[in-house]
Formats: sequence, structure tokens, C-alpha cells
Amino acid sequence: MKKSFLLSVLLCVLSVVVLAEEVPTITVRKSDRISLTLLPVLGSEGLALTRVLQKDLDLSGWFALLGKGQASYVVSGTTVGGCLQGKVQDASGGNVLSKNYTGTARGRAHLFADDIVRTLTGKNGIASKRVAFVSTRTGKKEIYLCDYDGHSVIQLTHDANLSVRPALGMEGRKLAYTGYQSGYADIYIVDIGSGSRQRIVKFPGTNSGAAFSPDGNRIACTVSRDGKPEIYVVGISGAGAYRVTRTPGVAASPTWSPDGREIIYVGDESGGPQLYRISAHGGGSGERISTGFRYCTEPSWSPDGRKVAFNVRTDGAFSVAAKDLVTGTTRVLATGENPAWGADSRHLIFSEGSSLILLDSQTGRRTNVLSGFGRLSEPAWAY
Repeated sequence: MKKSFLLSVLLCVLSVVVLAEEVPTITVRKSDRISLTLLPVLGSEGLALTRVLQKDLDLSGWFALLGKGQASYVVSGTTVGGCLQGKVQDASGGNVLSKNYTGTARGRAHLFADDIVRTLTGKNGIASKRVAFVSTRTGKKEIYLCDYDGHSVIQLTHDANLSVRPALGMEGRKLAYTGYQSGYADIYIVDIGSGSRQRIVKFPGTNSGAAFSPDGNRIACTVSRDGKPEIYVVGISGAGAYRVTRTPGVAASPTWSPDGREIIYVGDESGGPQLYRISAHGGGSGERISTGFRYCTEPSWSPDGRKVAFNVRTDGAFSVAAKDLVTGTTRVLATGENPAWGADSRHLIFSEGSSLILLDSQTGRRTNVLSGFGRLSEPAWAY
């Protein structure tokens, strides 16, 4: 029994290496959803995997799930010895995706769902990307992690102090946050796999609001070592710090462009908090981004580089808005705050009181993905 189990896992791992290079990409440009038939996953974990996969495909917004014989593509799978063998075929029975997945049951389903999205739409998936957030569940603000759909919640920090402003690096392997263990606001980086933690930004004054660069080698953050908060860029080892902004007011909340060349931040030199755009290398003045709102905070630059989401405040209430940096149009999308783009540049996660909300910015569909953990705030989404 033990030998057969080990053999099945070995075969699964070997097939991942072989099949990973065989996945074609189909670019679908139609605005209509793609029709799929999802067959029940076979095997001992099949029911659980089918449910997760069905939810992932539904929440992606790209697909219409139809009965057998009614769809353009058929999704099937078999789970054996901790391995999911996933397959997608077109209406004529030809394979368009064939790949094996290891890991937890939910993790396997999420990865398969993301590959289905990538293969059939050419877009990145969001199902396998974890979310960090701040919760008051223990009576103190601590950092937590969960799946994008609110499952598998774990508490990452146990500082019994104030732990805020989480940011996830590429692939979600490292997390930066602002902690007060020293009595002052400093920036820490946590290796999520090992749990090891390092204080990397500890200048005199306030150090807060880290954002990872796209290559994962630097962070942009707010530092007040010069007497007032300005945007700095620092290597993830804490070395090589340099100042980006030189404003007459306060600069905070940096977010990187996907190519790592620019930063959007919040500045108040015009009287109220507004969005500004500046070279990540510094040496110049920020260019104000016109939004039509007097109060704009917490920007998040989309992975496709086209949009920036942010908070707006009107009549004392916060809403989530998004500006298309190409067309110049701005839309208010939903009530809530602290938006973070997903890897597909289509979905946002944001907080609303005691809930985390997943929003499809194309359709307006809102899904409450997590509640019951005290007041939730400042979600950050890996991509």
C-alpha cells in the first residue's frame, strides 16, 4: 500500500515536469463568457475538489458553466495519491490543457482554475493568490493570511501590539508590514514559509506603508527621517535607501507600476490628499493625477498598468473608485475602502467594516469572502 502511494506521487511529480511545457494558450477576445462543462472530479477527494473548482471558475467571471454537451470546453480531473490530474478538452475532444498538480486539496483546485483561466483567456488567474489583512480578532491589530475566497485563515503576527499596513511580494512568499515592537513605527519583512522576521527600515521617526517592487527586490515606503513623511525606496535587506519625493507637504501610500519605473503616491500639497505619479528613481516632481475628487487615498496600481484603484471620501463615507490611466475616465465602483487589485486586473478585494469583499470591476458583482474576525482592514493581494 505504501509503495503504491509513493509510486503514484512520483509519477504525478514526473508528469508535472513533462506536461507543464505542453500547455497551449488560447486567446479569447470575445466579451461574452466562455462556456464550460465541469465534470465531477474523480477520486477520494473528488467532491471537495469539484466544489472548490466550481466556485473558482464562477468567481473568475470569465465562464458560463453549462451541462454536458452544451459547452465549448469540458473540464475534468482525477485525484490520486495527493495529485490532481486536470484536463480541459474542446468540443471535438482535443486536449487544450493537461497538467498535474500537487499540494493541499484546495491548493490543487486553485492552481488548476488559474491555469484554465490563463489557457482559455490569456489572463492571469486569482484563485491561487493569497490575501493578507489586518484583524482586531484578538483585541489587537494583527496580520492574517487567507485564500482569496476567505478560506484557510492563519494568524501571521502575534506581536500583541500594533501590526498594520501589510504588503505581499511577488508569488506571496514574503510579507512586509509596519510594527511597533521597538516603540516606534518600523518596517518588518516576514518569510512566510519559515516564519523568520527581519526589521529592515528603522530610521528615526516613522517608517510605514511598504509596497514591494514588481521584481521583489525593493520596497517603496513612507519615511519621516527628514522631518516630514516622504517616499523612499529601500532594498529588501534594508540597504540602498534613497528618497523619491521632495514635496512641500506629506507623501504616503506608494504603489508601483508593473514595470517598476514609476510610483503613484498620495500627497497633500494641494490642500487635500490627492494622487501623484513620479519616477521611481526620484529626482523630479510628482505629476498630479486628475480624479475629480477632493479626497483620494490608498492607491493600488493594476498589474496590467492601465488602472489605479483608490479610496474616495464623500459626505464622510468611503467608496472605492478606479481611474483608467489610458482613457482618463474615473468610476466609483462600490462602498468600502483599501482596494487591492488581483492578478487579473479585473477583480478587487477591499474592506467594509467587518468584511472582506471581492468585487468584479467589470460586472459589479460583490462577494463577501470573509467576516467574523473582528474589524477587517487593509487587505493586500499577492500577484
